Amino acid sequence: MKIIKKIYKFIHHKGTKFRQELSRRPIIYAFVGSIGVVLIWRGVWMIADDLNMSGFWSVVLGVFISVASGLFVSFFVGDQIIIAGIKHEKRIDEKTEEEIKQEEVDLNEIKEELKEIKEELS
Repeated sequence: MKIIKKIYKFIHHKGTKFRQELSRRPIIYAFVGSIGVVLIWRGVWMIADDLNMSGFWSVVLGVFISVASGLFVSFFVGDQIIIAGIKHEKRIDEKTEEEIKQEEVDLNEIKEELKEIKEELS
């Protein structure tokens, strides 16, 4: 177990440094990330083929896994839409110009208050 922890720490440390470097180059970061996602998808696809899994059972299993993990709604609908629905907020296309301007004013007021708090803490 001790060796596994050391390997994990090493990989985690190197991964953190790698992510820090990539975060300075967003295009390369997106490219590397997309390669990873496609390779995972390809691997899952090949395993399903090796198991002779039909399309129907692939969908059933995929929906079950994504619902159980809580990703189904989040991925297909999105967090912002869910939060807006809970708060009974209007969609951006339903808002009037005045409402949008008021939101901008509110955001600017919040930013000013945050600046004041930061200055007080400094």
